[in-house]
Amino acid sequence: MAFEVKDIDETQAPLMDHLIELRTRLIRAILALLLAFGVCLYFASDILGFLIRPLTAAFPPGQGKLIYTKLYEAFFVEIKVALFAGFFVSFPVIANQIWAFIAPGLYAKEKRAFLPFLIMTPVLFIAGGALAYYVVMPTAFTWMLGFQGQKGGLEVEALPSAGDYLGLVMQFILAFGFSFLLPVLLLLLNRAGIVTRKQLIAMRRYVIVAITAVAAIITPPDVVSQLMLLVPLVLLFEGSLIIMWFGERKAVKEGDPGTSIERVD
Repeated sequence: MAFEVKDIDETQAPLMDHLIELRTRLIRAILALLLAFGVCLYFASDILGFLIRPLTAAFPPGQGKLIYTKLYEAFFVEIKVALFAGFFVSFPVIANQIWAFIAPGLYAKEKRAFLPFLIMTPVLFIAGGALAYYVVMPTAFTWMLGFQGQKGGLEVEALPSAGDYLGLVMQFILAFGFSFLLPVLLLLLNRAGIVTRKQLIAMRRYVIVAITAVAAIITPPDVVSQLMLLVPLVLLFEGSLIIMWFGERKAVKEGDPGTSIERVD
């Protein structure tokens, strides 16, 4: 016969198994997110209060307020807060499901190589978000509120809405969190052989220009927050080069044929 139906069925079976497993992992990840969302929705007011503290500290004592101009705005702010916090709470479960899906297809050496990046990702993201919350936002908000006062005989007063403020906070935290994953990206590219340390060193000035452009785009339009993102990113880039240097020296000592002495000098 020209076509062997049996062979086609045999090749389809593993694919169906993978699709079924993928569906199972996705369902578990979504259920974890929904459960975390429900719990965070119950504590949404407390979480919102926590996110408001940098703005409260930026106002003079006893002053400042958040307003909402639409009757439904406060409700949707709490929904967004619960979803935002729920993602952070459920992220370990989501990451575990991703790892459980891809791990069976990796060799033991590949698992050992990939596992540190899986651990570094949430650590660096949380570090970036913490820097945004505890350092950048209080400084940026104090600078922004400095524009209040008498202008042309009228009182200029900051009256931020709850929705706009939450959007600004999420922009700060996500921008710094994802930007701090730069070392993970560079080290993965280096481990895959796409870029080398020498190539990155040769492109250093262009990388710094690119980091400056990214910091200007993803942060609010103020110089303070842009500089506070630019400086850590440059330091993380230089730190990635140092880690690559140690990794290449270790590969040479272990006799990795894919790494030359010239590459690590």
